[in-house]
Amino acid sequence: MAATKLQALWNHPAGPKTIHFWAPTFKWGISIANIADFAKPPEKISYPQQVAVACTGLVWSRYSLVITPKNWNLFSVNVAMAGTGLYQLSRKIRQDYLSGEKEAAPQLEA
Repeated sequence: MAATKLQALWNHPAGPKTIHFWAPTFKWGISIANIADFAKPPEKISYPQQVAVACTGLVWSRYSLVITPKNWNLFSVNVAMAGTGLYQLSRKIRQDYLSGEKEAAPQLEA
């Protein structure tokens, strides 16, 4: 039974014999790097980079469900890209626009 499932995966139109398998697999590197950047201070986050990562994830997630055959590897990596990009953008926005008001108030009182 396991051999037939492996053979089905191997012969799938988006299986390991095609670029449709390997491109999304290597794209996981971007998501993993973005997860590693969660430890970076928000000042070092780039708006253009994270907007590109988030938008790429959103657009290609949709595309991966429209094409035939559905490419679940492509879908999952792009959901991860969108999620990590949006999270990084939220960190940057909180640091740039929301925390500044809280820090400015004590300086005015002093």
